[in-house]
Amino acid sequence: MENVSDVTLFTLSGLNFTLEQRITLFLLTLLWYLMILLGNVFLILAIIMDRNLHEPMYIFLCNLCINALYGTLGFYPKFLLDLLSPHVISYAGCMLQGFVIHSSTCGDFSILALMAYDRYVAICQPLVYHSVMTKRRVCIFVFLSWLLPLNSMFMNTASLLGVRLCGSHINRLYCVNWMIVTLACSQPKANSIVAYFNILFYFGHFMFILWSYMFLIRTCMSSKEDRGKFMQTCLPHLISLITFSATVLLDLFYMRFGLVDVSQDLSNFMAIEFLLIPPIVNPLIYGFKLTKVRNKILNLVHIKSKDRKGHSMTFHVGGEHSTYT
Repeated sequence: MENVSDVTLFTLSGLNFTLEQRITLFLLTLLWYLMILLGNVFLILAIIMDRNLHEPMYIFLCNLCINALYGTLGFYPKFLLDLLSPHVISYAGCMLQGFVIHSSTCGDFSILALMAYDRYVAICQPLVYHSVMTKRRVCIFVFLSWLLPLNSMFMNTASLLGVRLCGSHINRLYCVNWMIVTLACSQPKANSIVAYFNILFYFGHFMFILWSYMFLIRTCMSSKEDRGKFMQTCLPHLISLITFSATVLLDLFYMRFGLVDVSQDLSNFMAIEFLLIPPIVNPLIYGFKLTKVRNKILNLVHIKSKDRKGHSMTFHVGGEHSTYT
């Protein structure tokens, strides 16, 4: 039995590949991460640069993209490094990685709950929308959507500090708090209380989102105009919610109750699918489905294309200097 003070380095698992396979996986992962970065950054810039998009729905969407960048930052750089070096992580690095990934996941639920509430007020109570979703209130909502997840996961991570550990091998591609709990010599009671409170708290977010969409669907069925609004603005939110919830719940159930005879490749996929799919799906869904965002992106692409075509071309023909614009 070893004390936590003796554990300064954790070994991770799941990368039993040859050098050639690691290099291939490194290139594919790097390409995927760059796509995530470009997709989310492009959407963030499109919203920031266009004043017409400075509305609650798009402000929440912008924060969803920022949160995706924050969460993937906690996984991809370290994973890319692990593919080219020993698969280990320091004690402090493990705690930090678990905190970032957990808080980003909870942040997604908070922001999706805000987006559901915004659509509920806009469609079910349109006459009071502007009095409810004021600039001041939106700022408070955004602040809380970051503060609550960060505080919840800080308490969760802090409750593990000083816990005696009886091992240093984590059976996962990356660090999460539950894996540290499994290495503890005895069940940390403080962490159990905080963890179950957080699960119930964010399950409440999930139920609130479902409740909002139940009212939205019931309201939208009454008129053709409202059905059009639902398909235009609510459908992307619903797809994003289903994608994110399904991937997170699958990972949660597998991590807590998973079978040991699952193949390593399938185990790896279930562990990282919520870091693979939602961060790239969200920019695609919102970028193509929401009219204002799509038009802004098309305008940016058109302007860049027009600028390239408008550049003057200078060359010499038969000793004469000619310029075309």
